Amino acid sequence: MAELDKITLDIIENALRNTRHEMDAVLFRSAMSPVIREQHDGFPMICDPQGRMVVGQFGSYIAGFIQQWKRGIAEGDVFLVSDPYSCRGAISHINDWMVLLPIFYDGELVGWGSQFGHTVDVGGPVSGSLPTDATTIFGEGMRIPPVKLFDRGELNADVLDLILTNTRVPVMNYFDLMAIVAACRTADKRVRELCDRFGKQTYLAACEALLDRTYRAMGALIEKNLPTEPVSFDDYVDDDGRGNGPFKMKLTIWREGNVGHFDWTGTDPQAPGPVNFLLNEEMFKMFIGVYLIMVFDPQILFNDGFYPLLKVKIPEGSLLQPRFPAALGCRTHALARLFDVLGGALGRQAPELSTAAGYGTSPYLLYNGYDEKGEFFHLMEITYGGIPGRPLGDGMDAHSWWPLFENIPTEYLESYYPITVLEYGSLPDSGGAGYHRGGNGVHKVYRFEVDGEIAVHDDRERSQPWGILGGLPGQSSSKLLGEPLPSKISQVPVRKGDMLIYRTAGGGGWRDPLDRPVEWVLKDVRNGLVSREKAERDYGVVIVEEDGKLVVDRERTEKERAQKKRERGEVQIFTFGPEPEPIGIVREWRRAQAPTQSGEPAHA
Repeated sequence: MAELDKITLDIIENALRNTRHEMDAVLFRSAMSPVIREQHDGFPMICDPQGRMVVGQFGSYIAGFIQQWKRGIAEGDVFLVSDPYSCRGAISHINDWMVLLPIFYDGELVGWGSQFGHTVDVGGPVSGSLPTDATTIFGEGMRIPPVKLFDRGELNADVLDLILTNTRVPVMNYFDLMAIVAACRTADKRVRELCDRFGKQTYLAACEALLDRTYRAMGALIEKNLPTEPVSFDDYVDDDGRGNGPFKMKLTIWREGNVGHFDWTGTDPQAPGPVNFLLNEEMFKMFIGVYLIMVFDPQILFNDGFYPLLKVKIPEGSLLQPRFPAALGCRTHALARLFDVLGGALGRQAPELSTAAGYGTSPYLLYNGYDEKGEFFHLMEITYGGIPGRPLGDGMDAHSWWPLFENIPTEYLESYYPITVLEYGSLPDSGGAGYHRGGNGVHKVYRFEVDGEIAVHDDRERSQPWGILGGLPGQSSSKLLGEPLPSKISQVPVRKGDMLIYRTAGGGGWRDPLDRPVEWVLKDVRNGLVSREKAERDYGVVIVEEDGKLVVDRERTEKERAQKKRERGEVQIFTFGPEPEPIGIVREWRRAQAPTQSGEPAHA
């Protein structure tokens, strides 16, 4: 490898960081669907020749592709894949279209540019291709195995026609796909420019150095924050959309030296419905890195260099490693809950440095039909919820759990779709009380302006996001269309003028709410984030009105807090809401696992 000085490494590192953001800019300015264009549901990366992500957002899956692809890789090739079972879960449901572009310099492979984004419809029985009652992946839409979309620079028009014929929104999908390709070509151009400027060997040496630096930094984080003795934590996905649940996700962690071990043994078997998450091992290592880096040392460059320091075990046939052809379309509930479980396991060792649980999913609203002009439309909107209370401060209100996602502006929704947003804001009192309170969930009221049908995807309806160190749980989610809707339901007919009240879960609180400064509680009440009733009930802060202004009654507050502490006693590390009663097939699993008088499971 070429010798590398620190200044050159710094220049190349920041050039790659900028390129990663430039890829996003190209995608978001060129795509057509609001999910990618406005909400930024797209994930870029730049990899070394072996497929290890040097910079990016979602972790590398190219190494697995390289191992499985046997038909040659040439300059000008562009690959496309959407089938999770064809790429070991590198993408986790078929709506994600993933593009991979090999980067050549002087005839030698020097890296990869890749990006994937959520396409709003890929065929199947329901608009949006996310049926909440699917039992296999065959009932969800079109699977694309790895194919060459471009072969040595030439578009494979037959493949493109086949793909676009199997979607309800071919024009939108075409522009989204070509925007993803353009983003990858941006990476190709910038990497070749770096090779021109510094030389190919210097560029490759810089990639290796950046990966090695993250390896060393992560080793220190693992030694500092992971326990030497195994600790376990479990949390639940409420249900699978088919009347079964809740589904337990159990994680055990420990370290041996600077190597972290993460074992999902004890997680429930795969679900009959589509909440299964085909968890790619490299993707889970990326999630671990995201959590450790963001919580403990955000200055570390996020890349795949630390992967050799992590050992992962995911039982086959479980919710997180289902057997083909299990349905996968609604996997975001398990995907998001994974972070709560990971945070809870780390919280056993260092609760003062850990967060509570968040709203724990990616809530979707889907709406389709024919507008006033008789043209078909399909809207998919991702909503958010309460971010958990953290050591550094309150959880954010009505915010995405994935850091770079954004909301769709109301003006955009109402301009391009027959829908009116009557109310939109954070849901008061939904965040769990704490010294640092959990963020509030989303409160949104829609009015549908034409007949059509909707689908809802959410979770945390039957369970609550837990609090930590005495913090209280966040409020559960709910949906109301005249009458309550379940959190997962497809093909609900709506008439013009119908209104949907859409509320997502709040985040759990961090540390004892009775220690929260009264000035902070008063500010929350004045800002409409917390009611006076909750302030007194959960924080012990009595707020009264004097001369038309809200103020704290300090004498009554002092007495109230003292009494609550006496009645409550010592705080626990975790505060959970009521455990949901098992339903459907899960109830039978629990019954079969129950010990008999001999102490053995009934099925033994």
